[in-house]
Amino acid sequence: MESHEEIAVKVLLNSRVTGLFIDMTFAKKKGFKMEKLKKPLLVRNVDGTVNAGGAIMHQVECNMFFKGHMERARIDMYNLEKTELILGMLWLAAHNPEIDWEEGEVKMTYCPPICGRRKQEVKEKKVRKMEKDEDEEVLKKLVSRRFWKWKKVFGKKESERMPVQKIWDYAIELKEGFMPRKGKVYSLSREEREKVQTFVEDQLRKGYI
Repeated sequence: MESHEEIAVKVLLNSRVTGLFIDMTFAKKKGFKMEKLKKPLLVRNVDGTVNAGGAIMHQVECNMFFKGHMERARIDMYNLEKTELILGMLWLAAHNPEIDWEEGEVKMTYCPPICGRRKQEVKEKKVRKMEKDEDEEVLKKLVSRRFWKWKKVFGKKESERMPVQKIWDYAIELKEGFMPRKGKVYSLSREEREKVQTFVEDQLRKGYI
């Protein structure tokens, strides 16, 4: 008798539709809307026989988020039981994530153009260009022409960085024996988490934190 893990691996190796699989029970529990396939997809074992778990009958369409990665995906539903979700070889090959096995870190740095991350990067690049053009127009209106050669001093990009450290910088000294206290953890909605993540990434980009 096959184990659940063996069934999951065989589904992963033998399907050629999306390369993404979600457990049927898990999908129903989370309230995903199921879409019935026009033609059932047979799942075969490595020896060519039809898997005892039956055919894939439904898909779900949902958003996938991971550290800034955003993607609208169609996922095959199958009885994976202990495994909630499988990212198949086709998906991994298309996205080619950068994996640091020693640190246990995954970076989505090579995503295809269809991913929301790339779309967001293109959008941000256009916004930055528009802001740069607007800054130059404002600069020409507010600053005398003889100072235009130092326009970088007045640019928005230059303002988004920490000032150079000086010997007279003021330091906040903590009292001896001070022990930091843990702050309260607040529950956030998905939209709130996305806004917080965007804010943190923006502050990291500027070097503020």
